[in-house]
Amino acid sequence: MQLIDGKKISGDIKSEIAQEVKEMVAAGKTAPHLAAILVGHDGGSETYVAHKIKSCEEVGFKSTLIRFEDNISEQELLNAVEKLNNDTTVDGFIVQLPLPKHIDEQKIIEAVAPQKDVDGFHPINLGKLVAGLDTFVSATPSGIVDLLKRYNIPTVGKHCVIIGRSNIVGRPLSILMSQKRIDATVTVCHSRTENLKEIAQTADILVAAIGKPGFVTADMVKPGVTVIDVGTTRVKSDKTKSGFKLKGDVDFENVAEKTSFITPVPGGVGPMTICSLLKNTLKAAKNRK
Repeated sequence: MQLIDGKKISGDIKSEIAQEVKEMVAAGKTAPHLAAILVGHDGGSETYVAHKIKSCEEVGFKSTLIRFEDNISEQELLNAVEKLNNDTTVDGFIVQLPLPKHIDEQKIIEAVAPQKDVDGFHPINLGKLVAGLDTFVSATPSGIVDLLKRYNIPTVGKHCVIIGRSNIVGRPLSILMSQKRIDATVTVCHSRTENLKEIAQTADILVAAIGKPGFVTADMVKPGVTVIDVGTTRVKSDKTKSGFKLKGDVDFENVAEKTSFITPVPGGVGPMTICSLLKNTLKAAKNRK
């Protein structure tokens, strides 16, 4: 069993991005600028956004954080999105999810200009991904593919089983994994899938993205499988100062011994998601007219 070290790989990628930014600035161009809208004070969202801002500093990006209280109206948030759409100094921006229940998340996602949608959530960018066109790829799926490539994990002709069908992870990842040069055969499972255990046992690469801590157990995987754990659920713990810890969708202690490769939580997929966001922002900056 080998741990897939997302922290190390993300560090390598950040170094590569930082070098590109240095070259951009040396050539007289403006450094990439990433903005983030944060609504409310959700603990997880606060942490994620803080990591994103810190990562921007590490690679030489300019970053802007725009905060709103959770009682902001949907229209006010739409106005803020439109303002960023029209701000020529901002290359890309994100609206941190989840949003308060009175706001239609899909409406906000669709309001973001596709050319600034560095999260890769806009239907136009998802559609381009399906068509195999150049686009902003959703950050987590892109990060997962980077991990597989940099660890030289075989994908051609391999069976990739993805547990979870969200538009943020499961669906876009299924498209990426089946594209040319990756060439995996993909099965997407979800909460209504019959015989899920038996299907999971056929996976050469198993991706758990269902949002249920410890869902994937040892009897669901075959020996030698590569396991990618996307889960990041905060659960109570008396072993940490905060009283919480992050738990993945995989029963790591019992599954790990059967795997060839496995991602830990934290330190696996999470750091790669932020790297992919940086890569998309750099791409947006290069696309400036």
